Amino acid sequence: MKKVLLTAMILAITATAFCREDIYDPSADGAKQIEAATKLAAKSNKNILLQFGANWCSWCHKLHKLMASDPLIAKELKAKYVVVLIDVDKNHNAEMNKKYGNPTQFGLPVIVVLDKTGKKLFTQDTGKLEEGDHHSPAKVLEFLKKYAPVATR
Repeated sequence: MKKVLLTAMILAITATAFCREDIYDPSADGAKQIEAATKLAAKSNKNILLQFGANWCSWCHKLHKLMASDPLIAKELKAKYVVVLIDVDKNHNAEMNKKYGNPTQFGLPVIVVLDKTGKKLFTQDTGKLEEGDHHSPAKVLEFLKKYAPVATR
């Protein structure tokens, strides 16, 4: 019975790992992503939310899923932010990590908020937004409201 349970658990974990959709583009140039986001943010009077992470990172997927599925968080993001997912797997986009003060020192995912001109406003260790085995919707929403563009708060 233990062997059957162990085998079932391994198959479930393996299936989950292979079914998870990639959210980060490992070939994307972070500098170009941020340049495009800055142009869009300037036109739309939004801030930029950089989420540094990697496709293997389960917490990155949890945060991404929360931001897409929670209606209040999704609404706040759409209205006030240009979101950019920066892949940092295997030292990819290391120059962007360095440029913004090595935010990945806090682990993954990590958020950096820029104003519409690209000036860094704040770095958020997302561990501080966690609650048990997930990110707290209330903490994430509070963070987003706090760092939204001043004119839209």
